[in-house]
Amino acid sequence: MMACGSRSNEMVDEFEKLVIRMNPPRVTVDNDSDITATLVKVDSANKYGTLLEVVQVLTDLKLTIKRAYISSDGEWFMDVFHVVDQEGNKLYDGQVIDRIEQSLGAGSLSFRGPDGSVGVEAAAEVSQTTIELIGRDRPGLLSEVFAVLTDLKCNIVASEVWTHDARVAALVHVTDAETMGPIGDDAGRLDTTKRLLRHVLRGGGGDRRQAAARAAVSAPGAAHAQRRLHQMMHADRSCLAGGGEVEVEEEVGGDGERSGATVPVVAVEDCAERGYTLVNVRCRDRPKLLFDTVCTLTDLQYVVFHGTVIAEGAEAYQEYYIRHLDDNAATSGDDRDRLCRALQAAIQRRYTDGLRLELCCEDRVGLLSDVTRIFREHGLSVTHAEVATRGAQAANVFYVVDASGEPVQAQAVEAVRAEIGEQILFVREDAGGGGGAGGPKSPVGRDRRSLGNMIRSRSEKFLYNLGLIRSCS
Repeated sequence: MMACGSRSNEMVDEFEKLVIRMNPPRVTVDNDSDITATLVKVDSANKYGTLLEVVQVLTDLKLTIKRAYISSDGEWFMDVFHVVDQEGNKLYDGQVIDRIEQSLGAGSLSFRGPDGSVGVEAAAEVSQTTIELIGRDRPGLLSEVFAVLTDLKCNIVASEVWTHDARVAALVHVTDAETMGPIGDDAGRLDTTKRLLRHVLRGGGGDRRQAAARAAVSAPGAAHAQRRLHQMMHADRSCLAGGGEVEVEEEVGGDGERSGATVPVVAVEDCAERGYTLVNVRCRDRPKLLFDTVCTLTDLQYVVFHGTVIAEGAEAYQEYYIRHLDDNAATSGDDRDRLCRALQAAIQRRYTDGLRLELCCEDRVGLLSDVTRIFREHGLSVTHAEVATRGAQAANVFYVVDASGEPVQAQAVEAVRAEIGEQILFVREDAGGGGGAGGPKSPVGRDRRSLGNMIRSRSEKFLYNLGLIRSCS
């Protein structure tokens, strides 16, 4: 029976590939239809995960999506994205336009499974070992993790660290400090590394939330890094709840704000007359917001059939008509509540609380261990980190708060800069708008109005989506 099912799946997969070859994706980059943004139009044979692939490519190119219109009801996928660069300008760089067309054009989409790494982000080199970490967050934890890796003679090539709801998730790419090869070839060393890291992550805690920790090695060709972090944190929530969803434990004031970030309003409603589940999201806008919501829907095995995204001010509005991959709407109240909580968590965990510090200097073994140790000694706790190595240079970003989670004092920052080096450690405004603790706050109403009401009419909306008429706003 299993062999028969496997052959059936292979036949379906081959049929999908044939359909795609006969109808290759068509990509159009249009700089004429909108005076404020560049339109990227993608037409393709439809396949589960295609929308996420497209959004991921645009996000990895560091483009901001101001508007998006999604339609994939049937065998065909048609999307229109209004995008600008990091400075808010239309795309005139020919190299960027070429990369969009190459990444989304014929032969590039829908041949990978939805879990594969896609887009322009390079997969981890085979000479690296990727370690996944998740556990209870606490001040100084990142310093301890990096110190263990340095003591084990591991060189940290790249890393991304997220914290949310008192939990931390990290992907750390390491090599052997002497050979610059993977440490995964030595099973004994790898087991020792994972055992010591799990001990650090547990931190001697007695309760279940504190003791739950995991250190593992990613399989080669694992999912896109930020998608993987979402998956890890979502699975962690479910694990802590004993197989169900865990309620987010957070202190929310009467104005609906926490740590400077607006709590997202997510409404999930049954749209039985059309056979869909309707999802409305309203929250403060920030980079990669669309990626985070589409990633969550895809990983929960929902398919977006129609969608509208508007993110042209301080707030972002998203509306999706979805069905589960088994072609059913989320009809039960528990399913809708679970989806609502998952979307809220995915939006909130990307908010970057704290002061942004950038470290730019020559890379060396033990650099991150030394830098994060200095942070810890001066009472700075890392809430978010993006570590990269470009050639011989380290390009690292840290968001820091004090040990109690409050904004850091100026004298502590100056002391850290003096010890690390004022010429290599810089204080930056959060250009990405990720939502630092001192960032602007935008009140969000509690109404559940449909985003479809924001568009004049279906016929005009359709023409606008195609870029045949211009916005009058």
